[in-house]
Amino acid sequence: MGSVYLARDQHFPNVVKLVAVKEMINRAPDSLVRKTIVQNFEREANILATLNHPSIPRIYDYFSASNRSYLTLEFINGKDLEAIINETSGFLSEERVLVWAIELCDVLSYLHSHKPDPIIFRDMKPSNVMVNLQDHIVLIDFGIAKPFQVGQKGTMIGTEGYSPPEQYRGEAGPLADIYALGATMHHALTRRDPRLEPPFSFGERPLRKINPAISSELEAVVNTALQYNPEERFQSVQSMQEALAAAGRKTGFLSRAGTTTASIKSESTIKPLWAFQCEDEVRGAPLYHAGAVYIGSYDHNLYSVNAADGTLRWKFATDGGVVTRPAVYEDNIFIGSEDKLLHVVSARTGKVTWTYYTEGCVRSSPRIAEGHVFFGSDDNHIHAVNLLSGRAAWKFETGAPVRSTPFVTQDMVYAGCESGDFYCVDFRGNLKWHYKAKMAVTSSPTVVDGVVYFSSLDSTLYALDAHAGWVIWRFRMGKGSISSPNLMNGLVFVGSADGHIYAIDVHTSKEIWRFKTEHQVSSSPAIYKDALYCGSADGNLYSLEQRTGHLRWKFATKGPITGTPLVYDDIVYTGSIDHFLYALLA
Repeated sequence: MGSVYLARDQHFPNVVKLVAVKEMINRAPDSLVRKTIVQNFEREANILATLNHPSIPRIYDYFSASNRSYLTLEFINGKDLEAIINETSGFLSEERVLVWAIELCDVLSYLHSHKPDPIIFRDMKPSNVMVNLQDHIVLIDFGIAKPFQVGQKGTMIGTEGYSPPEQYRGEAGPLADIYALGATMHHALTRRDPRLEPPFSFGERPLRKINPAISSELEAVVNTALQYNPEERFQSVQSMQEALAAAGRKTGFLSRAGTTTASIKSESTIKPLWAFQCEDEVRGAPLYHAGAVYIGSYDHNLYSVNAADGTLRWKFATDGGVVTRPAVYEDNIFIGSEDKLLHVVSARTGKVTWTYYTEGCVRSSPRIAEGHVFFGSDDNHIHAVNLLSGRAAWKFETGAPVRSTPFVTQDMVYAGCESGDFYCVDFRGNLKWHYKAKMAVTSSPTVVDGVVYFSSLDSTLYALDAHAGWVIWRFRMGKGSISSPNLMNGLVFVGSADGHIYAIDVHTSKEIWRFKTEHQVSSSPAIYKDALYCGSADGNLYSLEQRTGHLRWKFATKGPITGTPLVYDDIVYTGSIDHFLYALLA
């Protein structure tokens, strides 16, 4: 009936935005049949336009020309599951199929709970399941999906071998998708195409007889999904998803695949433990200290919020926007403000202890070490201030405003500035070495094992020798970055204005994985246990598997997230330009 083309969207002449264009050629000789075909094509467009799920391609446009109709869709870079099955020598691993099945349950659950009417996919099969470059699934081809109404019969439509018996009678409901998912899993695990076998004969082809490596736990889940009588199957996709997760936990396959039960969470299931509303945008990062979370806002306030329930403890007013991450020392909170001051406030009372004046806005977060607080200012200086006296120990002049947060280690202070200059200064304020990037270094550096890492608006992630300042390697990103790198298990993680979060091998500078968000990533990644947390200007906080970059869950706010999330005691805290500070289960 048609073709699918890879195309470039020319609405964006300066950006290569690739899309998939689905073409339907209507050659039916009968006018009524032609009309029905067009209506079905329009129905697919209308269904897709109402859906918002990471495993469903987004629709950008729909149009007709002559006897042809077109859908412009999100381009999914990958292969369909049928091609993967056919190209694989031997059997696919159980853990890989298990994770895909959990993700398919998640998207089917989303469809079945669609409002105002549930949507039944009706054509689950390997060729309609794309596996993208991050090894996640995307469900494609909604040509015969339809809203479901109890008691209403439909046409006898589907794919032989995957469709359950009731679908041949025009009675396809949510349980039909469960059967088809079981058939898809059976095909993936055995490489036996059900279209080449007698209908409804899965009982004659036991999974473990064909593939002895399959666990009995997973075999039991697939067998339940494939029951001939609908009432003997799982009665909801959620029940099947829970059974798959239980099988994965019992066999250990979920943990070995780098996946936890959090992987079965969809965006709609993530609810905040609490949300605290500020009076203006929250652009910075929070701090946890002694049962409280501290956060600055563009409403000129520093807030102290009870970490347990999100209630206000106190707020401290400055005369400028607060975008810096607070620091703590001996029950005092340190915060920079666009009023040109470093404020030191009692964590207990919210009263000022002392202030330090600079000649420019303070957008560099304070760093405390060796009896001093180090920070940058738009007055073109790195400042070192004595913690006891509140007086300057020294100031180091830079070539431009310093918005990078200094990193302090082994008697050295590292920071970049907006001219692209990166400095290493000793504890007396004397220059040790200097490196020049091509554009601004707003990113805050980190030093691990004698190497200093930072990113730049010149689209490069740098790794320099921390002692001498010579380049060890450079990694090129698609666009500039103000994201601060974070390191764990031999990988360095960083975000970019190209919309990606990257994982780079610290030894080889090779890309291990990248994860695409829907907008630029100004936030810096936070690492907690086996997960990475990072915000995006698309308004989402993303939780990814640190090792693979697979999406665990995402939480949508109503504004861009630019600050670095904080994770403490299994709770992740993040601010958003929508004025809220959120607390979520990690």
